[in-house]
Amino acid sequence: MLKETAAWLKPVQQTLDDYLATVNNPHLQAAMAYSVDAGGKRLRPLLLLAVVTTFGGDGEQALPAAAALELLHTYSLIHDDLPAMDNDDLRRGKKTSHKQFDEATAILAGDALQSAAFELLAQTKVAPATLVGLVQTFARAVGPNGMVGGQVMDMDAQGHQIDLQTLLQLQAEKTGALLTAAADMGAQLAHVSASDARGVHVFAAAFGRAFQIQDDINDVTETAAQLGKTPNKDVAEGKATYPSLLGLAATRQVLAEEVVKAQAAASDLSVPAPQLKALLDYFETEKQ
Repeated sequence: MLKETAAWLKPVQQTLDDYLATVNNPHLQAAMAYSVDAGGKRLRPLLLLAVVTTFGGDGEQALPAAAALELLHTYSLIHDDLPAMDNDDLRRGKKTSHKQFDEATAILAGDALQSAAFELLAQTKVAPATLVGLVQTFARAVGPNGMVGGQVMDMDAQGHQIDLQTLLQLQAEKTGALLTAAADMGAQLAHVSASDARGVHVFAAAFGRAFQIQDDINDVTETAAQLGKTPNKDVAEGKATYPSLLGLAATRQVLAEEVVKAQAAASDLSVPAPQLKALLDYFETEKQ
């Protein structure tokens, strides 16, 4: 990761800390902070900020929107881990929220983080029309044609054989939607041209597919200590993954192809995009 990108980690964390400090109920605040501070890579905020600064936008101004993405992502992980859904005990090497606290607290912490994400996003100091566009993009990413829709597809597919095209749609909604939203919101904040907005979206869509493919590979090749969560869980639950449909070797090839697509999209932008290209190092270090 470029130092210019990594430099945003501390301001993003400070923005998250400042918001969480405003939560009045200590029990709820502790549950929210437990998952927010569990050690995520902050890829979504960093993607938004990389797009903004690539096009000469104001990264400081974009921090509320960037941090809001992390709150929304964390909400989705808490709910995804619940017994009624994926029923996971580990997340990022720590007990999941419902194991650390209890199921009701985990549900409420997730609910609070979702609404908090919109509250924080609304604090972004931009023109009203820009803010409306940001909220619309944000809401689509989390809603019935985004993360929630993808989660329902995931649950419906459990124990059933699905084809690759259905898996692509499922993962585009469950995982890819918030990543593409991060890039699209960055483009909105930087007021890029229509051509560059399309290029940024293509980059993020390929990044999102690669991210999920990498996750599928890691699930069958790494230990619980390496993953920070239970390995081979998708296979055990009869869920379709890239390796289960294509085999591991072919899946690694598809991953490489998606990284190439993202690199090409970044190269086609009207300005140099080293920060975006550097984000692809996430995959270079994990493809053994």
